[in-house]
Amino acid sequence: MNNYHKSFIGSVAVLAALAFFAPAEDVQALTPAEEAPEVENAQNYSEVINPRIPKSVKFAGQKVDLDRTDRWERLDRELTAMTYTHGNTLLAIKRANRYFPVLAPILKKNGIPSDLIYLAVIESTLNPRALSPAKAGGLWQFMPSTAKEYGLEVNDYVDERYDPVKATEAACDYLKKSYAKYGNWESVAASYNGGVARITNELAAQQVDTAYDLYLADETMRYMFRLLAMKLIMENPQDYGFRISSDQLYQPLEYKTVEVNGPVEDWPAWAKAQGIDYMTLRENNPWIRAKSLPNKTGKTYTVKIPTKDSMSRARQKKSVYNQAWVTD
Repeated sequence: MNNYHKSFIGSVAVLAALAFFAPAEDVQALTPAEEAPEVENAQNYSEVINPRIPKSVKFAGQKVDLDRTDRWERLDRELTAMTYTHGNTLLAIKRANRYFPVLAPILKKNGIPSDLIYLAVIESTLNPRALSPAKAGGLWQFMPSTAKEYGLEVNDYVDERYDPVKATEAACDYLKKSYAKYGNWESVAASYNGGVARITNELAAQQVDTAYDLYLADETMRYMFRLLAMKLIMENPQDYGFRISSDQLYQPLEYKTVEVNGPVEDWPAWAKAQGIDYMTLRENNPWIRAKSLPNKTGKTYTVKIPTKDSMSRARQKKSVYNQAWVTD
């Protein structure tokens, strides 16, 4: 007999002894209601509504027909996930009010369709300090080697992947180069996730012209439809149950800028001399990666110092980038 059976038999014996010696008035028969508590009526549960999937959606000026069963189901999966994974989607909409005014003009200047801004949204949830387990960093989630290839400085003291402006300029260069190769933006998006070599090889091997028709690793196959889902939600958040007031959006910050073209021995002391603390310096200049800056080459860095008014919710200027985001 194993220990489990010995323990079980011992427990039964103890329970029987307790029942035998218990006073008669303490031993009560269970009624049927007590044996099986009544299950709550189903109408007490919260209503769960499946997001509506359109017949088609436009991305970067191209119509994507969703009559095909596989495409409809792939978008349904992503739209359902984003609608009911409230936290990240809600944060993305609120942060977009701060970062879209910075990113969108750069995309336009470089001839990149405005819908490609949703790459940054799904890559980082618009967190400029985002760092993936694979060490991809910043709004556009550049790997260190790719960042350097596109002109960004990455070392122990400076990491320009975390500079929203410089990283967006580098992303535009990447996107333009990829578009010259593929001729359609969905394949460009797929290459952003899966790599140019892989998408190029698979387009040829599978004899198709668009990444929508490629059989790839699940993450990359989902990627284009995550873009479509995020676009649908951010164009009309209220259609998907998001209720945001204008005072809940993250407001753009105003800065004065200081150019630094020499070494900085102590960033905390430097920040204090500028009237801010080290945390404020790092939060608004996430490209700074250490407490000092050797800067042996004399490179000029632009440091942002937020104004006192913009750091105060009571005094900061209020703006709404897209009125469709808010209910007031």
